[in-house]
Amino acid sequence: MEEPISTPGLPARTFKAASDLRAEEQLLSSSPGFGTPAYPIQSRPTEIAKPFAAQLNTSATAHNAPTVLPILLPPQTLRPVAFRTLTKKHSLTLTSSGLGLLSTFIGKFCGSGWREEGLAERVLDEIAKAWKKCGGGLLVEDGPEQKLSNILKTLELCMSGGRLDTGKWSRSNSSVPSPNLSRAPSFSTSRPDANTDVSQSSLGLSALNVEDAAQRDRAVEEGQSQPDVRSYFKVISAFDQPRLVYSTSSKSLEPVKGTPSLLPPIQHKISMFRNRYHLVHQRLMRNESFQTPSFATTTQPPSLIRSASGMTTLQQAYKITPISNLLGRSGSSHLLLGMLVHSPAGDLSITDLSGSVVLDLSIARPVPEDGVWFCPGMIVLVEGTYEEDGSHNSNLGTAAGVGGQIKGTFVAHTMAGPPAERRALSLGISTGLDSGGHTNTSVGAGFGWVDFLGVGSEKALGTQMRRIQRRIFRPLATSETINLPDDDQIETEPPRRQIALLGECNLDSPRTLEAIRAILSSYSTSSSGHISDLPFSIVIMGNFVSAASMAGSSMGGGSIEYKEHFDALASILSEFPTLLANTTFVFVPGDNDPWASSFSAGASCMLPRLGVPEVFSSRVRRALTSANAEVHGSSKEKDVLKGESIWATNPARLSLFGPLEEIVLFRDDITSRFRRTAITFSKLPDADEEENEAAGADGQNQDHSQFDGEEMDLDQNPRKNLDKAVHTATSHVPVSHPSTPAPGPSSSTAPSIQAARKLIKTILDQSHLSPFPLSTRPQLWDHTAALSLYPLPTALALCDAEMPAFAMSYEGCHVMNVGRLVDEYSLRKGQAGGFGAAPRGSGVARWIEYDCRSRKGEERSLRF
Repeated sequence: MEEPISTPGLPARTFKAASDLRAEEQLLSSSPGFGTPAYPIQSRPTEIAKPFAAQLNTSATAHNAPTVLPILLPPQTLRPVAFRTLTKKHSLTLTSSGLGLLSTFIGKFCGSGWREEGLAERVLDEIAKAWKKCGGGLLVEDGPEQKLSNILKTLELCMSGGRLDTGKWSRSNSSVPSPNLSRAPSFSTSRPDANTDVSQSSLGLSALNVEDAAQRDRAVEEGQSQPDVRSYFKVISAFDQPRLVYSTSSKSLEPVKGTPSLLPPIQHKISMFRNRYHLVHQRLMRNESFQTPSFATTTQPPSLIRSASGMTTLQQAYKITPISNLLGRSGSSHLLLGMLVHSPAGDLSITDLSGSVVLDLSIARPVPEDGVWFCPGMIVLVEGTYEEDGSHNSNLGTAAGVGGQIKGTFVAHTMAGPPAERRALSLGISTGLDSGGHTNTSVGAGFGWVDFLGVGSEKALGTQMRRIQRRIFRPLATSETINLPDDDQIETEPPRRQIALLGECNLDSPRTLEAIRAILSSYSTSSSGHISDLPFSIVIMGNFVSAASMAGSSMGGGSIEYKEHFDALASILSEFPTLLANTTFVFVPGDNDPWASSFSAGASCMLPRLGVPEVFSSRVRRALTSANAEVHGSSKEKDVLKGESIWATNPARLSLFGPLEEIVLFRDDITSRFRRTAITFSKLPDADEEENEAAGADGQNQDHSQFDGEEMDLDQNPRKNLDKAVHTATSHVPVSHPSTPAPGPSSSTAPSIQAARKLIKTILDQSHLSPFPLSTRPQLWDHTAALSLYPLPTALALCDAEMPAFAMSYEGCHVMNVGRLVDEYSLRKGQAGGFGAAPRGSGVARWIEYDCRSRKGEERSLRF
C-alpha cells in the first residue's frame, strides 16, 4: 500500500475545524454513567474577526504589560505608609490583623515598586475609600463579616502590572457590599444614617436590630405600632460569651486563641489566675490613688486607712511592691497586691506573680471594719511591715527566693479589697449630656472598643443604641405634637420595661406552684387586655427541686419525678395564654438540677453549668407553642414577636440594647460560703470602741452622702462624675434605692442591710462571681470569662436563698438578691426569715421587679 504524498510548501494543519470541535464536544459530553448531570450541548456563536489594528493593539497591550514579581512584605515595613495614608489622610485606625492582610496583598500585586513608584499609597487610598463606602467603621480589620477581605478580592481583579486600573475599579466598586444593619426583616436598611458617625456602623452592627432614623419616623407618621423592646433583648449563654484575656504587652483585652475544652491542659489553669491578677492590677494602675505625681518629693509609708476624699495628695499615693522585692528589706513598710492562699505548711500566705510570703494577722484590721469578707482565693491589698527572721524557710518541696515562698513573715497592719471601678470608667466613656441633650460618649482610655458579650462594642454602638432606647422608653404627652426632633417619638401606649425575677422556685412544693399562679394572675389581671402592662421577660431561677435530683436520695427523686414537676408548671402556665404569647421566659438552674446534681449530690458543682436538658422541658415548650397559636394564630406579620422560653446557663447574661445594658443572672448560695471560709481578725484589746464607733458612723454618713450625690448628679456633669468616681481604698458603702420605703426607723443599721452591703462590696470589689479556690468552688478553666464582672454590669441579679431580698446600688451597679419565692422556713420555725427581716408567712410570695428604664429593682409581695 502506498503512503500518501504531502504537498510541499504547505505546513500541516494544526487547527481544527468547527465541525471537528462540535464532534469532540459531543464525544466528551456528560454521561449519567459517571454520575454527572446530562445537559444539552449548545452551539457556540461564531466569533467575528477583529480588525487588524485592534488585534495589534490587543497584542501590544498584552505584551507591554510589565510583569510583577511578588515579594514578601513584612507588616512593620508597610506600617509607616499605611499610617500616613489611612490614619492621617482618612482618619482610620489600622489593626494588626488588617495590616497583615494589606501587606500580603501589596507585596503580591505591587511587587518591589510599592515604595519607590508610590503604588502602595494609591492602592491604600482606594481601599480606604471603599472601606468608608461600605461602612466599615474607624477600625480597619477583617472581622466576622470579612469586609476587608471582600474589598481586596474585588481589588485583585483590577490590578494590572502593579497598578490599579481605575476604569475597572470604578465599575466594580459598586459591587462592594454595604453594611447590613439588621438581622430582622422588620428592621432592615441598606445604609447607615447619613447623620450617624462612621463608628456607629462598625464592630457588630449586623448582630443587632438597628433601624434608620428616617425610616422609623415614617413608621410613626403612618401610625404603625411601636417596636417591641424584645427586639433588642438577647440572652447570652456562658459558653457563647467571648473568651478574653488581658495582654500585658499591648495593654488591652484580646480574644483567646484555640477552641475551649472541658479537659484543658494544666497551663490553662495557671492562665486563669494570672488573668484575674492582671485585670485587678491594671484596674488599680488606672486609679488616681495609685498614680504617683512626677513632682513628688516627699514619701510616707502607705496606709489604707485614710479619709473618704477623692483627692490624691503626695502622701496618699500608693505604690505596690512585688513580693520578691521584699528580700533584704527587713523592717520596711510595703503595700502588697496578691491572692490569699494556704501555703503547703498550712499558713495563710499572700502570693503574686513573683513569689509568696507568710502573713501575720495578729494586729491586722480590715478596711472597712466588718464591711467585707476576706477568703482564700481573693485578691487583696495588704499594708504592713516585712520581718525577715528566718523562721519560715521553704519546706515541703517549695522553692525559696524569687518565684517561691520567701523567708520571714509579713506583719499585716491593714487589709482591704481592690477598689471597684465604674463601668463608664472601664469603657472609657462619659455619661454626661451635651448641649443637644444627647449622651456624649468620649473616646478616652478604656476598653470601649472591646466586644465583651458578642453583641458589639460600646463605642461602636453606644450612641445608636441610646437613640433607639430613648425612642422606646421616652414617653410623650400627646400624639399631636408638631416639629418633633429626631430623637422624639409619638407613643400610643406606655413602653414595656419590667423584668420579673422569681428565685428559688422549688416546683416540688405545692406552695411554690400556688405562688407562681398568683403572680402570673396578678400580671394578667392588671394588664386588662393591654400588653404594655405585662413584663417583657420573666426570669425563673432554681433550684427547681428542694433536694438534689437523680443523686440516689429519696427526697430528690429521679428523672420521672423531675419531669413531672415541670409538667405541673406547664399546666399553670397554660392558664395565661396572653402572657405566654407576649413574654420571654428565662429559666436559670441551680446546683440541685440535672445533670450536675447527679454526681454532686447537692454539693457545689462546676461553674459555669449548662441549663436544664430539653428532655425535661418539652411540656413547657409545648405550652408556649399552643399559646402563640391561640393568640397570634397564623399571623405572619414581621413586627409580631411571639413568646418563647430560654433555658439559660448559670450564670447567664441578659443584653438589652446591645452593649448598653448588661444584666447578670447568677444562682448560688454564696453568703454561706463566704461565712464558712472567711478570715477572722482578732480584736485589739487597747482599742477605744466608742471612738471607733463614732468615727465609723461619721465615715458611713460621709460615704452615704457622697454616694447619693453620685447617683443624683448622674448624667449632669461628666467631669464632676469622673472626679467622684475616682475610688479610694476606703470604698463607699452600698445604698438602697431612695424610693424604697424603709421598714422601720432603725433600718439603716438592720443586720439584713449590713449583710447585704457586705455581700455586694465583696463580690463587686473582686469583680468575680466565684472568688474561691477550686477546691471550694470548682470552675471550668476555659470558661471562666463568664464568671468575670469586669467591666461592672449595669445590674446583677443574685439568687441566694439564705439571704433576704434586697436591691441596692454600688459604684453604678444595681445589685439585687431575689431570695426565696416562698419562705417555708419561717412557717415551720415561727420566726423571722433571718437577719432581722420582716416575717414572711406561707401565704406571701415575694419577687423582684426590675425597671430597665430607671435601672432600679423593687421588691414586690403578694398574698395568695
